Amino acid sequence: MDTLTHALSGALLARATEASNAPSLPRRTRMAVMFWAAAFPDSDFVLRFIDPLTYLTTHRGVTHSVLLLPLWAMGLALLFQFLYRGRYSWRDFAVVCALGIGIHIAGDVITSFGTMVFAPLSHWRAQLPVTFVIDLYFSGIIVAGLLASLRWQRSRVPAVIGLLVLVGYVAAQAILQQRAKTIGEAYVAANGLTPAQVYALPQPFSPFHWLLVVDQPQQYILSYISLTRADVRSSPSEANVLRRVYDSYRPVEQALWQVIPRFGESAEDSAAVRTLWDSAMFTRYRQFAMFPAVYRVDLRSERTCVRFADLRFALSGRSAPFRFAGCRANGADDWRMYYISDDGDGTELLHAIE
Repeated sequence: MDTLTHALSGALLARATEASNAPSLPRRTRMAVMFWAAAFPDSDFVLRFIDPLTYLTTHRGVTHSVLLLPLWAMGLALLFQFLYRGRYSWRDFAVVCALGIGIHIAGDVITSFGTMVFAPLSHWRAQLPVTFVIDLYFSGIIVAGLLASLRWQRSRVPAVIGLLVLVGYVAAQAILQQRAKTIGEAYVAANGLTPAQVYALPQPFSPFHWLLVVDQPQQYILSYISLTRADVRSSPSEANVLRRVYDSYRPVEQALWQVIPRFGESAEDSAAVRTLWDSAMFTRYRQFAMFPAVYRVDLRSERTCVRFADLRFALSGRSAPFRFAGCRANGADDWRMYYISDDGDGTELLHAIE
């Protein structure tokens, strides 16, 4: 979830949990502290400056750990005590900081990226993917709660109502997810696809948009659906990427199911892919990727390159983020890893990871 939404959720929680009598911190101080505490876990963005793979595999790690939450809350409490020149006890700040970090972790767990809540003891990523990482309805409920609290300043009821509406919205998303998953399971049953596991992942623009993923040993089957649309939408040729993505979600009755091989189209591709996929160099990416798939294999006279994307982040109408490649000279044993970006005209650029 975006950092600003996290921070605003902290401010709303601060107002909703303010003591009615003799609060330990003034209201503005309490809300400001929890605003920044709720933003704090995303301070791990500095890992981007190491390399994209390090960031990808450690983001939402130790700063998002419930095991380390008391340590971070204590550290922030001491920092705020210093910034406020000792006017308030660190104990007054500690609880507020813990709540801010806690609501941030909760907000990330409901997205599909995954959150390492038990770091550093475990790399397991908790996820209940019902909310897209940028959800304007989710953010709007928080902003509405804050504005209502500003209008009726003597009561924390507006903030409490805002939080309850937010919880209700997430619960409604969970119901919609199960409805979408049922559609995927019906497709699996109708086509006799076994073994297969069905996932429904939230998508942008609407809680009614879902990506259905049928996960099989050698392939994935994807479908972008809208639970409410009655007609297929088409984008004009000059449409921007946001319009193309928005129009890509089809009515359930007219869903398109796209088969994507996990390890390449041909046996020759598959052999090269499996060698790379099982290599030690790809260990961190293997641990992170939920639906890894090869989208391009270059078998040239001088070298072989295999390019991967995680279909969890694939949007119809735009290039997938978090793409990586492994390349090696033909006849050599060692692969070299690259992350992939696009230049202005859509050409893929490979950047070596040292």
